[in-house]
Amino acid sequence: MTSVPVARNVAAQPTDQSSTRPPAPGGHVLIASDKFKGSLTAAEVGAAVGAGLRRVVPDLDVVVVPVADGGDGTLAAAFAAGYSRIPVAAAGPTGEPVDTCYARLGDVAVVELADVSGLSQLPGGRLAPLTAGSRGTGEVIAAALDAGCRRIVVGIGGSAGTDGGAGMARALGARLYAADGTEIVDGGAALAGLDRIDLTGLHPRLVDAEIVVACDVDNPLTGPKGAAAVYGPQKGAGPADVEQLDAAVGHWADAVAAATGADLRDSPGAGAAGGVGFAALALLGATLRPGIDLILDLVDFHDQLVGATLVITGEGSLDEQTLHGKAPAGVSSAAVAAGIPVVAVCGRNLLSDGQLRASGIVAAYSLLEIEPDPARCMADAGRLLERLAETIAADQLAASRRVGQR
Repeated sequence: MTSVPVARNVAAQPTDQSSTRPPAPGGHVLIASDKFKGSLTAAEVGAAVGAGLRRVVPDLDVVVVPVADGGDGTLAAAFAAGYSRIPVAAAGPTGEPVDTCYARLGDVAVVELADVSGLSQLPGGRLAPLTAGSRGTGEVIAAALDAGCRRIVVGIGGSAGTDGGAGMARALGARLYAADGTEIVDGGAALAGLDRIDLTGLHPRLVDAEIVVACDVDNPLTGPKGAAAVYGPQKGAGPADVEQLDAAVGHWADAVAAATGADLRDSPGAGAAGGVGFAALALLGATLRPGIDLILDLVDFHDQLVGATLVITGEGSLDEQTLHGKAPAGVSSAAVAAGIPVVAVCGRNLLSDGQLRASGIVAAYSLLEIEPDPARCMADAGRLLERLAETIAADQLAASRRVGQR
């Protein structure tokens, strides 16, 4: 069955009735997609897919659970799961004030580094590899602690700087001094002038709080696989900058080891988000968990799986990175473990049939299959995704229902 839907922008109508109610006792389709970056939020992807499915199967029970992998989109997934938005004013990556927030449900808070200390918050989009930092992330964590939150989940993807998490630590009460007794400025490069740190003023509520960091990389803080060497170039660092930043965050790690008695610079994940992973481990007593696993728990994904007959996941590009901790891989793993088939939607698909099957995805449906112009796919993603969902319904749902009705 094919049809051409009336052209409309799904992004302008993100609300889908199924996204706010619990799943039916059985027989529902569960849509758990990440965003299509630059085109649609995860909730908008779910709304578009649901609309297309229902054109073919009008009485279909659809449940939408937006997901993310711990980077940008983490807050949106929490809000869709019923968390409240708590506004916070904090420092952006280069010190300019930004309006950000955290998500709260009970005594649990969700903080998204990308929304306050991320590349998207750089003024004018100008990269600042030597001076960008993580202070704002610490300010949001502090606000959540002050408000009584006792479990803080921090998604740390997409950072703009390489400061070893020093800015975050300072916002939570650490003091960083130069040899002359003055406090050094923020930013990774400034850490070269660090003489000593004072941790006596760390936020008192950290003692009783649980800090959990969504982290999908195992890089150490320093060295050829460290934060500066691997991720610095993505943030505008040239070869000389990388060398300077690696030495500076190494100096920071020396000072932290001297103050705490433990050297965690080589811990897996210490190099995540420009070294925010290091500071979270060494100073906040945090635990690191794979991002998608953490988000699936937060949005009660496993409860939504009960009774589902099909799971539809996706993201803008299905590629090699998808197989290593991205949202579709995590959703597929959980669904397959529950015995539920999985298909994926995407803007483009760079994975082979064998790779898809190995990840538990039985079929992938790409916007480029129905619109070969990438620019049009980006601009008209919602309408095209509805059309794609009609095909999914015909392939995966309509035939099975006819068989069941005989």
